[in-house]
Amino acid sequence: MEPGNGLPRGVDGRDKPGHDGFKHCSLAPYLRLCSDLLVVRQYIGLIHKDAESDYGVSFPDFPGVVTAGRSLDEARTMAAEALECHVEGMIEDGEALPEPSSLEAVMADPQNRDGVAILVALKEKAPRAVRINVTMPEDLLAAVDRYAEAHGFTRSGFLAQAARRALETT
Repeated sequence: MEPGNGLPRGVDGRDKPGHDGFKHCSLAPYLRLCSDLLVVRQYIGLIHKDAESDYGVSFPDFPGVVTAGRSLDEARTMAAEALECHVEGMIEDGEALPEPSSLEAVMADPQNRDGVAILVALKEKAPRAVRINVTMPEDLLAAVDRYAEAHGFTRSGFLAQAARRALETT
């Protein structure tokens, strides 16, 4: 990830000599704002349609969350609203959100095979980043930097991921 913009390395062209990122793009302030405030997850919704019925949408990752629309466009809009409302309730209740399932995992369930899969974006506010000062041995810092560079991370991104993984295993 590029430092400060939340985009994968090179997406905004800053890796090209003489390129100054978003400065000449009229959408620059909005792109930076969106990348700082939003994290987008894609969940699979399944559209179902029976004769004489509306288009129904269900979410395998969120059993019981269903909605419907008279048209496909309305069903997609309602799916995004239903997912957002359900997730807001989960967050208010302190529940963890499931990781999005893969299409292969969803379609492996025979009950899902009669649905048409769509991706429904869930936009979440990203947590506010806080600058910290960390002290560590110089050789360890060099190893962290080498690893981060080799794997497409910034130093901060790598350390944050390492901290998350350590916390998950405790």
